[in-house]
Amino acid sequence: MDAKTAQILDGKALATKIQSELSDRVRALQPQIGRPPGLAVLMVGDNPASAAYVRNKERACAKVGIASFGQHYPANATQAELELAIHALNEDDRVDGILVQLPLPENLDAISLLYQIAPDKDADGLHPVNLGSLVRGEQGLRSCTPAGVMRLLQEYQIDLKGKNAVVLGRSILVGKPMALMLLEADCTVTVAHSRSQNLESITSQADILIAAVGRTEMIAANMVKPGAAVIDVGINRVVNPDGTSRLAGDVDFDAVKTVAGSITPVPGGIGPMTVAMLLENTVASYSIK
Repeated sequence: MDAKTAQILDGKALATKIQSELSDRVRALQPQIGRPPGLAVLMVGDNPASAAYVRNKERACAKVGIASFGQHYPANATQAELELAIHALNEDDRVDGILVQLPLPENLDAISLLYQIAPDKDADGLHPVNLGSLVRGEQGLRSCTPAGVMRLLQEYQIDLKGKNAVVLGRSILVGKPMALMLLEADCTVTVAHSRSQNLESITSQADILIAAVGRTEMIAANMVKPGAAVIDVGINRVVNPDGTSRLAGDVDFDAVKTVAGSITPVPGGIGPMTVAMLLENTVASYSIK
């Protein structure tokens, strides 16, 4: 008898659909507003992964009709220089969204820079004002990766009300806002992390399991409840014995897909959804002008 295989939650296909909807929205709004929406991505240094992410974001902007105001600074750029750049973008009427590409070189204080971004231009949804709105259940720009997870679960009509959700990871980028969004959707939420004891007993209770710890394929089949929805936020580069490399998530995909009810692939799962939500936040800021 063939082993059953989980339904694949295709983030790439949904992101394409969202981009198409945003493109239509921009075309409708542009004659009234008199300009396209604008997104400024600030990148510092020459991190190859960051450079690839920025290129992807700029390509996605072009598809939707968003103007890119990207700025690339050398690794030795100063905190004061970047703060001035952010303040100028806050005042620039052509710019609706501002994003600081992380990670930054160690000499820079990322948190302080994120605080400089005007909350209504915070395309990444990480400003304390926007995170505070999420805590209070109020309108605001939402953190892109967890918002992308929620949209993907919604698209595949995965029922969340009253379900046990386990979020692995407690970062401000994913884990904490993810837990709040699941709570808002009436889940019973547990946040587990590197210090959690008896991790397998926690994860195997989850109807919805979100892995966001940045450890390659740490979620094994025995850690997953049969029929669970497994969302893999991890993106880890693995070097093969022959020197080539591949991307892998935090979930052992091949093993877990025989147990889970649904699962996201890496790549092609949450990565494209994160970019789609970044574009959506930018268009949302643009549309209330």
